[in-house]
Amino acid sequence: MHQIKFMEYISQPWPWYISGPSIAIIMFLLLYFGRTFGMSSNLRTMCAIGGAGKRVEFFKFDWRNQLWNLVVVLGAVVGGFIAQYGLTSPEPIDLSASTISDLEALGFNNAGANLLPPELFSWDAVLSFKGLAILLIGGFLVGFGTRYAGGCTSGHAITGLSSLQLPSLIAVIGFFVGGLIMIHLIFPILF
Repeated sequence: MHQIKFMEYISQPWPWYISGPSIAIIMFLLLYFGRTFGMSSNLRTMCAIGGAGKRVEFFKFDWRNQLWNLVVVLGAVVGGFIAQYGLTSPEPIDLSASTISDLEALGFNNAGANLLPPELFSWDAVLSFKGLAILLIGGFLVGFGTRYAGGCTSGHAITGLSSLQLPSLIAVIGFFVGGLIMIHLIFPILF
């Protein structure tokens, strides 16, 4: 009985008073030890490990100093696996009626039935011409934007804002504006 209650509890999103302070503690520790957090820096490290520094100056750096940050990638993969196969509840997601109708208008059937809608995340959708084009174009735009902005959303929004950096605030505002343009203007055209 208690195990069922515990599984129901951990399969729900964590409340802000647990997740927010947890992020703050991690950021304090990273800043204290002179480290920064961001997923895009891991991509640079992996490219440097693979030998990209032989051809591109950007990847010529001592990647061994960044091995600790690859633990973040491992944690994201392991955490995603645990969330999908250990913490996922079979209950439908509790969405408002207006959200369900908005998603149905965009072509999502059974909105809220799955955490990842099959219209976007099934192999059929991903391996279609449109799915592959979106992945390639979107991947290029994300890579270009990350390099142009000097970091990714997690780096700017978590590390940059917590250390009160004005360029990070500008980047985060840009991310939000870009997200609003995407979801309200571009996404309805694509789907």
